[in-house]
Amino acid sequence: MREKSREQSLSDSRELDGSYDPLTDLGLLSPGCLIPRISGLVKNSIAEDGELSTVCYRPEGVEQLLQQTKFTRRELQILYRGFKNECPNGVVDEGTFKYIYAQFFPQGDSSTYAHFLFEAFDSRKSGMVSFEDFVTGMSIILRGSVTEKLNWAFNLYDLNKDGFITKEEMTDIMRSIYDMMGTCTYPCMQKDAPKEHVENFFQKMDKNNDGVVTIEEFLESCQKDENIMQSMHLFDNVI
Repeated sequence: MREKSREQSLSDSRELDGSYDPLTDLGLLSPGCLIPRISGLVKNSIAEDGELSTVCYRPEGVEQLLQQTKFTRRELQILYRGFKNECPNGVVDEGTFKYIYAQFFPQGDSSTYAHFLFEAFDSRKSGMVSFEDFVTGMSIILRGSVTEKLNWAFNLYDLNKDGFITKEEMTDIMRSIYDMMGTCTYPCMQKDAPKEHVENFFQKMDKNNDGVVTIEEFLESCQKDENIMQSMHLFDNVI
């Protein structure tokens, strides 16, 4: 029941009605899309083995992952089993990542947004997301402090990783979100909605009006926004 209520809350927060603003979920709109998938991986892993104790595979470097993440040994074992079920080779390339992600947004085109998200997880820029990359990112999204989560979100939006979010980058992000949501929403989304959201974003975040948003401006603005702060805790204790 607890998992169901959390997933329902996530679904409700994504309703594109007149009051919905994707910016409310700054940084968590994207990672949050992974939550149903993670829940599925965990459930499938437990169902296959029947007992938690039978998950015996220990990926190389598990002791290091215990230090680097906020997951327990048992959680890492379960997550790894689910990861291997989906990705037998032990790594995910961008094409596979996009395919998995698209299953949750059949009404739209999630490929561009999945590309941005893949690059955020691929911290080594190897073209592959390993289990270590995956759990390190998910540890921040699910168990990180507010500042850690916001830093992860900023890195996602900073597409060229130069330390600034530009209007062009935010426009690309917003368009990819609307493409992902598709045209089968009610009420129908207006064509100029992504541009309006970008303008709202910069009005809120760009404190010195220099046309870019720095990490300092991003953190300060988010930490003063009650809705954003509440969204930081939507996925606490998902696993």
